[in-house]
Amino acid sequence: MARNDERRSALADAGIRVLAEEGARGLTHRAVDAAAGAPRGTASNYFPTRDDLIAALVGRIAERLTPDPAVLAPLADRTPDRALFADYVRDIVRRLTADPQVTLALFELRLEASRRPSVAQTLGAWRQRSFEDDVAFNAQAGLPGGRTEIALFHYALDGLMLDHLTVPIDTGLSVDAVVEELVERFLR
Repeated sequence: MARNDERRSALADAGIRVLAEEGARGLTHRAVDAAAGAPRGTASNYFPTRDDLIAALVGRIAERLTPDPAVLAPLADRTPDRALFADYVRDIVRRLTADPQVTLALFELRLEASRRPSVAQTLGAWRQRSFEDDVAFNAQAGLPGGRTEIALFHYALDGLMLDHLTVPIDTGLSVDAVVEELVERFLR
């Protein structure tokens, strides 16, 4: 079969929607075909196994969460300080909230990883690479904080996003105010 990257991306996007809306149990090749408006069997042709499908979803989530160079370019010219670090964190939060289905699908995959070692391996490898990239970026940019602070931000942002996109507690704080507080407290 000829490689069709557009169709592959459309199927992965449909899989992300299914995962976000139906959870891991609803993620089937047929459900992806239906969500993509594709003939039955199309997803199976591109992703023969469930593990192949999940690997494609992890890859597509990574693509969709990748920072926009046009957003990062003006930040790179600024003096590295807490305010700049906060703006980078705000960009992460913006990307995670701009397309809630991607973030919800990612949470679904993390839950599925707790039950399926193959998902844990695929997702864990990507998450670890992303974390290492974040640590390296922070050091290269001369931003405050190191490996521990970056880990703490990951933990905090995961909780913030889970709360924000599911059943939020009403603290009276906006997401932006939470980011400000996190930066202030972690980088004292």
